[in-house]
Amino acid sequence: MEINDIYLVSVKKQMLYYKTIAEKAIEQLEEEQLFVSVNEDTNSIATIIKHMAGNMLSRWTDFLTTDGEKEWRNRDGEFENTVNSKEKLLKIWNTGWECFFKAIEELKPGQLSQIIYIRNEGQTALDAINRQLAHYPYHIGQIVFYAKMLKKEEWTSLSIPKNKSNSYNAEKFAQEKSNKHFTDDELKKLQ
Repeated sequence: MEINDIYLVSVKKQMLYYKTIAEKAIEQLEEEQLFVSVNEDTNSIATIIKHMAGNMLSRWTDFLTTDGEKEWRNRDGEFENTVNSKEKLLKIWNTGWECFFKAIEELKPGQLSQIIYIRNEGQTALDAINRQLAHYPYHIGQIVFYAKMLKKEEWTSLSIPKNKSNSYNAEKFAQEKSNKHFTDDELKKLQ
């Protein structure tokens, strides 16, 4: 497998992992907790989801042929509290992710060096993907942190639980060395 093929497989696995992490955090919350905002300058989880989906639809629709900041995008509207149910919120979430994964799936390894534009600023498709590999997990971290604060002691850890690193490492080192993506095992745990 060529390096560009490996890269695109890795991107898909990484993003599926982060999508799953966010969904597992969201599953732990009561519907009303998705809309909690601790102050005027803090976005609720619902707002973060709307923003992420808006970004995904804008960036990944016609990824290689149109500017990533679409004229139809209403970025400021993404930060308005206009969704009132978990069902609608998850539909928005999944629509954004479907757009992202479709664009990545259709992308050919040779297209990674193609110049694309976001707000008229040219960059390679690879750089645009890396930009989102940082952007989406940034917001997913916010979702997870917020969910953890809202659930308090009822929170179920989504990674190595506090004070469990030694047992986690012992389990890993007890296995034969293998060559695989770290998300292969992590996604199984989350399911």
